[in-house]
Amino acid sequence: MTQTQTVKKKVKKKKKSRRLTPLTKLVCIALIVISCGLLYSVGKEVMTTIELRRQLAEVQEKLEMVQQENERLNSEKEKLQDPDYVQSYARGNYMLSKDGEQIFYLPESNSSGN
Repeated sequence: MTQTQTVKKKVKKKKKSRRLTPLTKLVCIALIVISCGLLYSVGKEVMTTIELRRQLAEVQEKLEMVQQENERLNSEKEKLQDPDYVQSYARGNYMLSKDGEQIFYLPESNSSGN
């Protein structure tokens, strides 16, 4: 073979390798579409995860508040089992008195110094 024939064969090989066949184009397009679909799904899952974590934080705050309220109510329940506490509570909050007692209302002190 001569040198020109060798060069022509190399040029033909390069031209063939640069061209995409319709099947190759179709496969590339299909892979791009599949990739976009997968990226969309991953993005959607990430957003769902972020939203669920936010909701979890809110629910945990509510749970903590409810647990504190439950502890307070249980403490109040235990105190209400004591008759002395019930009597003190009723006298202090509802102005109840024993027979023969008088209740005096004292004015509140002013913070302005009068």
